Amino acid sequence: MHEALDEWRRLREAGGRRVTIIDLYELVGRPRGLAPHELPLAERRELAAAALPEAWSGFATTPGSERQPDPIEIGEYDPAWPDRYERWRAAIAEVLGEAALRIEHVGSTAVPGIPAKPVIDVQVSVADVERETDYVEQLESIGLQLRSRDDVHRFFRPFPDRPRDVHVHVCGSGSEWEREHLLFRDYLRAHPEARAEYAAAKHRAAELWADDRIAYTEAKTDTILGIMAAAERWVAGSS
Repeated sequence: MHEALDEWRRLREAGGRRVTIIDLYELVGRPRGLAPHELPLAERRELAAAALPEAWSGFATTPGSERQPDPIEIGEYDPAWPDRYERWRAAIAEVLGEAALRIEHVGSTAVPGIPAKPVIDVQVSVADVERETDYVEQLESIGLQLRSRDDVHRFFRPFPDRPRDVHVHVCGSGSEWEREHLLFRDYLRAHPEARAEYAAAKHRAAELWADDRIAYTEAKTDTILGIMAAAERWVAGSS
């Protein structure tokens, strides 16, 4: 694994975000005649755990935050999703108070017409993401467990004994993380062709990676980067 990981690091340094963890799977599987998705799931998880701190600077999971694996299932857009977001927004706003400078519905459930996992993504902007006393215990009090940290954001999901119906992403106000996720959402809302392209990418990823959430996310990278490039041109032209 170490040789493959070293080679993957070199590829990542040269190719940036387009070199994904799936490329690491391929480096490991190719000498054995295995496609990336044919690697045993336990081996893929070990590889992802080794690569995530390289892909997302500072990445670390919180001890005791593991959940039983649940398969990825993509469903058609549900008009009830905005109401589910509003309920979570209200609960988050109540416990965070002024610490939450901005709360937004992001991700696919925030874009009418796009198929998605039935999990609401909420983005919370705070003054300083490193000042966890402003938000960690407060979010945990409403059933949201801190799953992971990286240099630019914190990821919360329901405690293991609760349904996975929401993900909360805490980021710095004015950060690139905040801007990119809002721009991606707004561009999809305004461009039907981009929605169709992204929906197709989601279905392809789910067909191949239903048992691997990291790979499911990584499999959409090229499509996301292409849409983001178009979104940057769009916002530049409108400014």
